[in-house]
Amino acid sequence: MTVQEEMTNALTEAFRPSALRVENESYRHNVPPDSETHFKVTLVSEVFAGQRSVKRHQAVYGVLADWLAGPVHALALHIFTEVEWRASEGAPDSPDCRGGTGL
Repeated sequence: MTVQEEMTNALTEAFRPSALRVENESYRHNVPPDSETHFKVTLVSEVFAGQRSVKRHQAVYGVLADWLAGPVHALALHIFTEVEWRASEGAPDSPDCRGGTGL
């Protein structure tokens, strides 16, 4: 199972999301091919109702702690409740890597 699949499963179990997208954005960075080091997570769950952004992020970091201590170098989080998600324009695009010119 890939890191992306493992993280998706863990987030699904923990937050019962109505929408979840775990994107491996490693290819956009100066890493070897097929790396799983940089991820963008868009997560929509009512579990986050009434929580401020910091608490939401802490909850996700807690679930993904083993991956963050290991293979995952960077994690962009976009966390919404259903109401916030419907009112939003979606998760923003990730910026291009500024860490080098490639291999």
